[in-house]
Amino acid sequence: MSLWQSIADTLRGEIAAGQWRPGNQLPPEAQLAARFGVNRHTLRRAVRSLAEEGLLYSRRGAGVFVAAAPLEYRLGERVRFHRNIELAGRVPGRKIDSVVTRQCDKTEATALNIPPGSKVLAVEGVSTVDYRPVALFRSIFPADLSPKLIGALSKEGSITRALAQCGISDYTRVSTRMAAALANETQAATLQIDPGGALLRTESINAANGRRIERGLTWWAGERVTLFLGDQDS
Repeated sequence: MSLWQSIADTLRGEIAAGQWRPGNQLPPEAQLAARFGVNRHTLRRAVRSLAEEGLLYSRRGAGVFVAAAPLEYRLGERVRFHRNIELAGRVPGRKIDSVVTRQCDKTEATALNIPPGSKVLAVEGVSTVDYRPVALFRSIFPADLSPKLIGALSKEGSITRALAQCGISDYTRVSTRMAAALANETQAATLQIDPGGALLRTESINAANGRRIERGLTWWAGERVTLFLGDQDS
C-alpha cells in the first residue's frame, strides 16, 4: 500500500469513529504532513482521494473540512429553503449575485401566464449549506409584482422574507419538474465540483392568491443532496 493510501485509510477511520465530525476543520497541511512524516504532495494526494469520496472538502483560503452527509431536501407544496435546512440541523445561506429587470422569453411568459415580452425580475445566486455551495438558483418574477421587491431582495438575501415584505406572506408550489444535467465549467467552479459533474435540475412554478408569481430554476450539486417529495408543509 502506498503512503498516501495509508494516510487516507487512517483519516477515513478517524472520521468514521467520530474523531473528526462534519464541519470540523482538519489541522493545517504542514501539521498533518509532519504527523505522518510525508511531504505535502503525498498528503495532498490522500486528501484529494477523500474529497473524491465526498468525505472532505476544501474552502479556498480557509482549509480542509469534514463533509456532512448528503442533504435530504423535501419538495412539498410549500418549500422554504432556509426552513428546510434549519430543520435538518444545518446552517442555511443564500447569496444573491444579480437582480436584473428585463423582458421575459417565451418559456418564462408561459410559466408565469404573462404576455410575451413582459418585463420580469431575474434573480440569480448561490445557496449554501454549512457555508458550502450546494446549488445555483435563478428566480423569475413578474416585474409588476411589487415595487418593493428589488430592495427587499437586496436587504434580506432570502426570497421568502423578501416576498413577505411585499405583502406576500404565503405562496404554494404549482408544479415541480426534475431532470439530470452535467455541470459546465462555470457551474462547476461556483459549486466547487468537477466540470461534467452530476447536477439535479429542478424547475418550479409558485403561486399566491391565484396568481403565478415565480418560476424557479435550481441546479443542485448531485453529490450533496437527495431530493424527495413530501405532502406536508416543510
